[in-house]
Amino acid sequence: MSKDRKETVKKSAQTLTVKGKLDISRSGMGYVIVEGMEQDIVVRPNDFNHAFHGDIVRVQINKDNGRGKRTEGKVTDVAERLRTTFIGNMQVNKNIAFFVAASEKPIPDFYIPVEKLNGAVNGERVVARLVKWSKSDKKPEGEVVSILKAEDVNDMAMKEILIEAGFPLTFDKVVMDEAMELSDTITREELKKRKDCRDILTFTIDPVDAKDFDDAISIRNLDNGNYEIGVHIADVSHFVKPDSILDKAAYERATSVYLPDRVNPMLPEKISNELCSLRPDEDKYTFSVIFQITNRGEIKHKWIGRTIIHSDHRFTYEDVQQVIETKEGLHHKAILLLDDLAKQFRKERFDNGAINFSSQEVRFTLDEKGKPIGIVVKESKDAHKLVEEFMLLANRTIAEYVSRIKSNKEPVPFPYRIHDTPDDEKLKPFAAFAKKFGYTFDIHDEAAVAASFNNLLKDVSGKPEQHVLEQLGIRTMAKAIYTSKNIGHYGLGFEHYCHFTSPIRRYPDVMVHRILQECLDKELKIDKKMEEKCKHCSDKERKAMEAERAGNKYKQVEFMKDYLGEEFDGIISGVAGFGFFVETVLHKCEGMVTVRDLSEFDEFKLDEADYALVGIRTGKKFRMGDAVKIKVVAANLEKRQLDYHWVQDESKPTLNIAKAKLATKKKL
Repeated sequence: MSKDRKETVKKSAQTLTVKGKLDISRSGMGYVIVEGMEQDIVVRPNDFNHAFHGDIVRVQINKDNGRGKRTEGKVTDVAERLRTTFIGNMQVNKNIAFFVAASEKPIPDFYIPVEKLNGAVNGERVVARLVKWSKSDKKPEGEVVSILKAEDVNDMAMKEILIEAGFPLTFDKVVMDEAMELSDTITREELKKRKDCRDILTFTIDPVDAKDFDDAISIRNLDNGNYEIGVHIADVSHFVKPDSILDKAAYERATSVYLPDRVNPMLPEKISNELCSLRPDEDKYTFSVIFQITNRGEIKHKWIGRTIIHSDHRFTYEDVQQVIETKEGLHHKAILLLDDLAKQFRKERFDNGAINFSSQEVRFTLDEKGKPIGIVVKESKDAHKLVEEFMLLANRTIAEYVSRIKSNKEPVPFPYRIHDTPDDEKLKPFAAFAKKFGYTFDIHDEAAVAASFNNLLKDVSGKPEQHVLEQLGIRTMAKAIYTSKNIGHYGLGFEHYCHFTSPIRRYPDVMVHRILQECLDKELKIDKKMEEKCKHCSDKERKAMEAERAGNKYKQVEFMKDYLGEEFDGIISGVAGFGFFVETVLHKCEGMVTVRDLSEFDEFKLDEADYALVGIRTGKKFRMGDAVKIKVVAANLEKRQLDYHWVQDESKPTLNIAKAKLATKKKL
């Protein structure tokens, strides 16, 4: 039995105790999902033992449930809370107050002591936090964290999304106090430990609305004709020490969350926007990888260590893109050289098996109240790719360096960023589907799959089927995760890869910096909980992505509310047994056309192999990637849901339902 399995399942002569995730249905019945067990364990409401939906719990399984019955159990204790902060309404009556959570899942009311109401009155919408729930208490005790203003609907919606995903809205006072005590003074003692790069041309390149700058690039000519190019990353680990109050708060979040109108940061602004942000005209502590590179893109030497830099300028992506296109502007020679090298690195990556998936980013233009008044689709241009290639180079270099370090002949526990090979069960139907469009897909080995993907992505560019094949191709891919068990990064074509370049917003990068310094100092501290920490960071990353998708979806629905009754061109972006999804061409807003709304035309069934809904009588087919016209009929902000109706193309023959029905009767 593996160590992980031993942790999950503990046996004794009397009982079997397992560890898993509690899923509470709307009806109130609980199911504990245990990795490695075929069936979920049923837990009745009276046996939750103070556990909430989503908590990691230990469950004692009943000894004998009888043959054929579901396995039942009782929660013995909560191993890990999914969340401790909730949104809901106050019920205040004289000296008694209760908080009623607004949740689809059953959550007990919180008792709120009067001194912890923080000004909340009866009926107000508030954010409340679980303070304690002792075994002797019938109800959990909480406190009001903040009062949500009813008129600020957008603010309330974004906060609810963050809380649903398990992210705290604020930092505790002790965290803020510790952050405020940190000094920005550059000391002589610290300077002695660092390479001084302040006299080298250095600049940052970020989005126009960025507030924290955690990476910078430096460049200078060397006497031997080569170039010295430094990738400098904010030295968060200098300020955030292991096991400090700040560190624990950052680990709990594990990532910043980016919603359309705000950032929910991993670290307090004192650190993210001041101490560690590589702002222009300020000396900053950094962790750097400095390369000596020829004009042909050959790396002759690498240096890794702590530095101090002085950013000379803050570029936006748009600034740099203009320099690349016009070949003029501030520091244009340096930018054009970096762009040329980045293109060489990019070509080499794809020649070595990296997959060239393109991506589109949807940004909302918001008014002063956060209401979306426009949608901008941003594509990755040369300026973005320039930064990307140098960050990839730094990440790979750090992972390669640490992978060679041994402790007692064993690899150092380290948070690698890995990406597994595609799933055969997803790849085969995708290859068959691509063939219908005339694209051949070789799946006999990993290298052939990567080459096939790149050939397809090149050939499909600009064609009607581009979007659907790109999206389906991405879905065949495994999800990238953090783990100490390195298997390489398939999508990037790297044998070793980690995240080193964004410690302001990602906790794994902070861990990388600490371990890296231990390796450089030859003072390794083996972290036996590394895999557990990697799993936590991967889980929080997934939760952040879900929150970001929910935030974008909310804004899409809010935007399309102004277009009810209007018609748009769209592309079928997904199919299911209950209908098909359509993404509008103009605004990239996705909604659903249900089979119920199509019932006047025909009865439709899902053809999984063809990614299509097919009419039983008419043979009418709605296939993923097809162009359709839709009408916006409903926009539900509470459910973050858009409903579309299919609009039949007047230029094509109307579906003759009566004739189809008559033909069916004759056959019968």
